[in-house]
Amino acid sequence: MKVVILAGGFGTRFSGESPDCPKPMVRIGGMPLIWHIMKYYACYGHTEFILCAGYKQQAVKDFFFRYCLHRSDVTFDFTSEDKVTYHSRISEPWRVTVADTGRDTMTGGRVARVRPYVGEETFLLTYGDGLSDLDVNDTIRFHREHGKMLTVTAVQPEERFGVLSLDESGSVTAFHEKEHSGRWINAGFMVAEPEWFNYMEGDGTVLEKEPMERAAREGKIRAYRHTGFWQCMDTPREKRILEELWESGKAPWKLW
Repeated sequence: MKVVILAGGFGTRFSGESPDCPKPMVRIGGMPLIWHIMKYYACYGHTEFILCAGYKQQAVKDFFFRYCLHRSDVTFDFTSEDKVTYHSRISEPWRVTVADTGRDTMTGGRVARVRPYVGEETFLLTYGDGLSDLDVNDTIRFHREHGKMLTVTAVQPEERFGVLSLDESGSVTAFHEKEHSGRWINAGFMVAEPEWFNYMEGDGTVLEKEPMERAAREGKIRAYRHTGFWQCMDTPREKRILEELWESGKAPWKLW
């Protein structure tokens, strides 16, 4: 099953990163975030990827163009035919399509642009800035059982701050440290039928607005509830969380 990853986001909020670095290429443990996502999917047997690149899309293409070169020993022979020989070739058994879906295209528009690469088949879709220990193949099983057009993975994120309980006078009656908010949000890690493409109406389409709202009104979405690990990377603080997990050797998404 093909995996579509939204990889066109800006990475301008991440201090210390190159200004030429789109957000999915921000590095965790020395490797781009999108690489971690792809390694995770590959652990479940999904190795054909379609990357919806946009901002600084050349950085995504350059990474994969040089991926094997940078991870292998190599001999450059300039004496005759400018021959390049790889030794102990280290690469992944992946097929990767990097599509330039436009610098300012919205998320739904990006998905619409890669329809020719997906074809008329069920596909996986996720954002390029979130990691999880979700069982992807179980979401596929769930999707096939309910038979709807779209499955989204729902998670309950942790509150960023402690919560106060106040009485009418303003006195603090209780303090609750950070805990799950109780709200379910769309964490990505979706399973979609090709009909989903018909809900995108051009580059200005925001996936999470009209397409999702319309599909919900029509009863075509089911949510797979995930209570395990999930972490997005929208801020430097969240980047540090992922870095610390990786450095601890206990990153929940590292299944390989």
